[in-house]
Amino acid sequence: MERVRDVSELPKAHLHLHFTGSMRSTTLLELADKYGVRLPDALTSGEPPKLRATDERGWFRFQRLYDAARSCLREPEDIQRLVREAAEEDIKDGSGWLEIQVDPTSYAPRLGGLIPALEVILDAVDSAVRDTGIGMRVLVAANRMKHPLDARTLARLAVRYADRGIVGFGLSNDERRGMARDFDRAFAIAREGGLLAAPHGGELTGPASVRDCLDDLHASRIGHGVRAAEDPRLLKRLADRGVTCEVCPASNVALGVYEKAADVPLRTLFEAGVPMALGADDPLLFGSRLAAQYEIARRHHAFTDAELAELARQSIRASAAPEDMRAKLLSGVDDWLTS
Repeated sequence: MERVRDVSELPKAHLHLHFTGSMRSTTLLELADKYGVRLPDALTSGEPPKLRATDERGWFRFQRLYDAARSCLREPEDIQRLVREAAEEDIKDGSGWLEIQVDPTSYAPRLGGLIPALEVILDAVDSAVRDTGIGMRVLVAANRMKHPLDARTLARLAVRYADRGIVGFGLSNDERRGMARDFDRAFAIAREGGLLAAPHGGELTGPASVRDCLDDLHASRIGHGVRAAEDPRLLKRLADRGVTCEVCPASNVALGVYEKAADVPLRTLFEAGVPMALGADDPLLFGSRLAAQYEIARRHHAFTDAELAELARQSIRASAAPEDMRAKLLSGVDDWLTS
């Protein structure tokens, strides 16, 4: 019988982790106590909240919980703590490279404005890299529920700080609101500035959302992208172009995109040749981190260790990690598989 290896020891890259959603639940409770914030019961029970975001009411509840958690991040030291702990959690799960996603406008009111907020975040990332040894960069994400001009401002700012560790530009929030094409200029600014394009798509809506990300935003990665499994021609297009889908199985089930873990189309994407990078999305709300996503692939989709190793390689290849870091991580994947 083949030995089952520990997926937390498998070197990998983590490409889909949201900023506030990366927080430890214990940290959230401590910060809420520090600032006298009364959190919703769903965030204090010690269990992941029961969520379902397939309708607008459910998405609003999800956003309300996220906003409540974000309101507890008020000082630069809170940001430093969150980023350091996110790095520590990723290291425990075998990640050697983390790209954390953030919309700095959400933190600007408490941190002195948009530019100071972004600089606090980038300083926190620099400190976490020094303190933990992980490779870590930032993906700035615009909010598709805000005006596209706001996204252009963010794209210009992201390009301006590319030499400080920003590697990509994204588009998040409810993909049922705001057409991708409305944000095409913001993504053009980001791409022209050397940033990779990684918008969300194909989660709460179907294959058309993924096509829009490809056609209108020229995405090189897709946040989620799982609904592409419903369109064989789209799967082939993703595979032929080598566009990586950042798939977050636990999140998909928690938000009601799929009823159970076995329904998430990991096998369909994998066997179609679509590159994947498994991600935890928002561990604070969904209750599991990076290694658990690989366990889902193993337990519910019968991925062998060799296939799990290939998933890890795909995450590393799709990352913005420098070549020496990629080579080190890929070598580590080979070592894990032969151990």
